[in-house]
Amino acid sequence: MKNSKRFLQILSYVLVAVVASGATMAMLKFNPSMTGGSSKLNELSGLIQERFIGEADATKMENAAAAAMVASLGDEWSYYISAADYDNYLDQMSNSYVGVGITIQLREDGYLDIVQVSEGGPAEAAGLKAGDILTKVEGRDCAEIGIEETKNLVRGQENTQVVMTVQRGEEYLDFTVERRYFETPVAEGQMIDDNIGYVTIYNFDERCSKETIAAIEKLVADGAKALIFDVRNNPGGYKNELVKVLDYLLPEGPLFRSEYYNGHTELDESDANFLNIPMAVLVNQKSYSAAEFFAAALHEYDAAIVVGEQTYGKGYFQQTYELSDGSAVGLSVGKYYTPDGNNLAGVGLKPDIEVPVDEQMAMKIYARTLNYDQDPQILAAIEGVKSGIDLDD
Repeated sequence: MKNSKRFLQILSYVLVAVVASGATMAMLKFNPSMTGGSSKLNELSGLIQERFIGEADATKMENAAAAAMVASLGDEWSYYISAADYDNYLDQMSNSYVGVGITIQLREDGYLDIVQVSEGGPAEAAGLKAGDILTKVEGRDCAEIGIEETKNLVRGQENTQVVMTVQRGEEYLDFTVERRYFETPVAEGQMIDDNIGYVTIYNFDERCSKETIAAIEKLVADGAKALIFDVRNNPGGYKNELVKVLDYLLPEGPLFRSEYYNGHTELDESDANFLNIPMAVLVNQKSYSAAEFFAAALHEYDAAIVVGEQTYGKGYFQQTYELSDGSAVGLSVGKYYTPDGNNLAGVGLKPDIEVPVDEQMAMKIYARTLNYDQDPQILAAIEGVKSGIDLDD
């Protein structure tokens, strides 16, 4: 569940961590004895190793073969993770990583704009500033090695140092920055227009339910008369995290039905406790998986209006299997359904209030550079929930 496709020519990496998540249900160890092996691949590998006139890297061949096998399924949601990338993947799913405290954006020339420097982080302490252009890491040109290798160079062991070269105006400056462990926020809340609570949910990975519910409770305690949830550009996450949030918000009834490859089904249900105030959910074409089902469940219970643009339409869930060499595969193993029994695969969710935006506005929404009163989709959601607010309270 990590499909970036070609979103607006912009890739934002917080602390140079790849955003790659969705509705991965579990992490499992894979037992090779479950299959009969692959004699053709072994034969070909042996032939190359014995007869190829050049040098052959066995690890590269295995990674390429594994990635090709998964790609041959024709499923955009299944994916292969090399052993070298697996730790980074686990960090991403836990919403934590070792980095330097910057948010970067890919430029047309291949270099990286530093668009944000985390307050109190090591990059700020070293002297890096928003507006700097990252050109080299450890002496290697970022445009030549690409974003993935740049990310790998910036990341590393906690409490070690990395040398980063930036362009600031006409100058090129070197900074030695200490790598630190970070936990990224999963959900954040703020009060906006006329005591309306606004909750941004970045993904549904680890800590999502805890942080989302905490944000809701604080806003309600502070006098919020309605809530707007923003799951635009949210790639999804764990089913269990999604269900906990929905259970908090919705009355007794079905929440989520999973149907596995072997015919086994699971039904998650809500208890009788729920939050009874007007709500809206913001979605767009980059709302995937759990983000879509979050909006769909609230909509089907008539608990919230949905505002924005039609979602992508992801209806499969994945399990991540760790392979014997430390690599892993995220494999689509089942379908999931909304409370009313709808599967959104290839269909998505159509908003109650459609607010299309052009490419430039979509880029600003993705980069989160707008105030709420500059965002037409948030403004539409505000008007939508206001009709349900009791102003006499």
